[in-house]
Amino acid sequence: MDFTGQDVLVMGLGLSGRSAARFCAERGARVVAVDERPRDAIADVETLPSEIECRFGETFPELEAYDLVVPSPGIPASRWESSARRAWGDIELCFRALPIPIIAVTGTNGKSTVVRLIEAMARSAGLRARAAGNLGVPALDLVGQPLDLAILEVSSFQLESVDAFRPRVAILLNITPDHLDRHGDLDGYLAAKAKIFARQGAGDAAILNGDDPHLHGLGLPDDVERLEFRRHHPVAAGAWMDGRNAIVRRAGAQHATHVGELPLQIKGQDENLLAALLALAALDLDVDAATRALASFEALPHRFERVAEIEGVAYIDDSKATNPGAAIRALEVEASPIVWIAGGRHKGGDLEVLRTAATGRVRRALLIGEAAADFERALSPSIECERVGDLAKAVERAKQIAEPGDIVLLAPACASFDQFRSFEDRGRQFSAAVAALGTSEARR
Repeated sequence: MDFTGQDVLVMGLGLSGRSAARFCAERGARVVAVDERPRDAIADVETLPSEIECRFGETFPELEAYDLVVPSPGIPASRWESSARRAWGDIELCFRALPIPIIAVTGTNGKSTVVRLIEAMARSAGLRARAAGNLGVPALDLVGQPLDLAILEVSSFQLESVDAFRPRVAILLNITPDHLDRHGDLDGYLAAKAKIFARQGAGDAAILNGDDPHLHGLGLPDDVERLEFRRHHPVAAGAWMDGRNAIVRRAGAQHATHVGELPLQIKGQDENLLAALLALAALDLDVDAATRALASFEALPHRFERVAEIEGVAYIDDSKATNPGAAIRALEVEASPIVWIAGGRHKGGDLEVLRTAATGRVRRALLIGEAAADFERALSPSIECERVGDLAKAVERAKQIAEPGDIVLLAPACASFDQFRSFEDRGRQFSAAVAALGTSEARR
């Protein structure tokens, strides 16, 4: 990883781009970092070393002139793969720089939760472990830290720019239609996700969702240990639930671990817990010791987070539910009637799949953002719908509609970029709107 004398182009100066620019400059590269956005649209550029040449508001230069191109995840492969002499994203750079085992997690939904679960449970089992990647901490931040294990959340966008990336344990949680505006169709999306396994070999483990029909025929490299998790059905090699016991079976040996009831933010997510337990088992860690972390586990914000209870109504922030699959899971967690806030920028795929999950659960759908009309067409007449425009109005309207014992659920099933900077920004604005309802019961 010595880049002395090499010319490196970093495409995009978001969080991962800034970390990659810094990483390459520290290793001797002449770094040019270009972002097509104006300077005032990019945070924390002033923290970059002065030797990095930053350009803003202009198109990317000719890629052939650079020894290495580091594309940020938001830059589609079509813009660099045919012209860059060598293209490595931040995940590839991290893999090449880390001398420790890596657990990598991808999938449409649940990635951040599983990564955090593995981190907490690995620490409980005695390892110095840290999570990074797509969840908000750049993967390259782990380089140089005193660690025994790295756990990386990797998106389909990040997997477009890997080359030799070979995680010791790779997990594919699920596939539902998402990012079709980038990958074209479900097959293209699955192919991008499946790159997580492409370089694995003997001594590595691949963990897949045995209940996901899209993954049943997915091929793996020779000699990789294939492990599957299923909610309630035993598997020859993998894990499943038997009541509140997690059963793990590998190489014919079987072990049961009692996990009890899960915290609210991972309630109903037994499959995510099983995936995390399998990852630890694949590294021959003490699974019983690891599960002690569950009692105090806290997921990241905006993942089915209870932000307030007002006049007997619970307000839940699941702003991270940015696609229909994630929204369906949120709708199915609790049995209480739901006033559902949904909508935003649609990323492609069939919204009608939401109708079945919402029927019988949703008292009314309050629709916001660009996709409000699309949601209304998909849900009506089974679900009573109301277009309310923006999130603040939706929260006010929800308070008028909701009855004691109900849940007001923000689970948009859409990207946030029509009205917000990010799903985090959307979640924060939801919490602020709830707090503005004016009650001493609101709490964080």
